[in-house]
Amino acid sequence: MRCAALTGISPEIIKDLKSGRPRTIELQSAHNIVTIAAIEPGPETHMFMTSIDLADLGPGDAGICVYVLSTAISMKRIVEFNHGSYFEERERMSARVQVKFCASSVIKEVFHEGLMLPTEVEVLKSSCYHAG
Repeated sequence: MRCAALTGISPEIIKDLKSGRPRTIELQSAHNIVTIAAIEPGPETHMFMTSIDLADLGPGDAGICVYVLSTAISMKRIVEFNHGSYFEERERMSARVQVKFCASSVIKEVFHEGLMLPTEVEVLKSSCYHAG
């Protein structure tokens, strides 16, 4: 299955997602924001998440597949004043994504064409089954 990938996600967040409850994550890295911007949320939309950094991502790396419930891109403006006469204005873009755990998985192939294009991976379907 080929799907979008978020990289450099905290292992604690991945562990929390495995509990099965939906979680909203805020991302600030440029490559993850570009990936989120290219996703259409929906009950059948899958995404791969891993704690591995984008530069080190490769076949065999483990992570989790999640359902994408919602996405939002926002711009925050920050103004700092120093000594009453000088101020600095900065903008920071961030993306929020609400996801729910689907399955653990492993990367088969990575597709990353450049910084301004979404990162995608081909993942192997989970072969672990749980008796209910």
